[in-house]
Amino acid sequence: MEQTYVMIKPDGVQRGLIGEIVSRIEQKGLRIVAMEMRMITDDIARRHYAEHVEKDFFKFLIDFITSSPVVCMVVEGENAVAAMRMMSGATDPKDASVGTIRGDFGLDVGRNLIHTADSLESAEREITIHFTGDEMVEYTRAEETWVYE
Repeated sequence: MEQTYVMIKPDGVQRGLIGEIVSRIEQKGLRIVAMEMRMITDDIARRHYAEHVEKDFFKFLIDFITSSPVVCMVVEGENAVAAMRMMSGATDPKDASVGTIRGDFGLDVGRNLIHTADSLESAEREITIHFTGDEMVEYTRAEETWVYE
């Protein structure tokens, strides 16, 4: 099973969308193996967004992601990275399809509710930034025999 990193950003938390987003993940058939609400520190934010350090919007990213609590998750399932990217929708909500998280709830690219790793390599890097192995719980959902062949 593939693992990916997912974060409900400050706007998702402040708008009361945690339950809706978690519900969509579970309804898809993916398994949440680690989840924690926390404040992201400046150091963690800089490590998380390191690939954007030279971009004009870097300071905005850091200020935003550290402004309010977030919900960090490790999500597991077959093709979890691609599944979460599809469920999240395009980065800019105006380009996101109806039925995706950003398409249904987002209006602004700077307030797009959710972060999902864009590749398996990014997922592995981001998971190690936000979690140690101790927080992850291995289990099987009873319904998985109805999700996977």
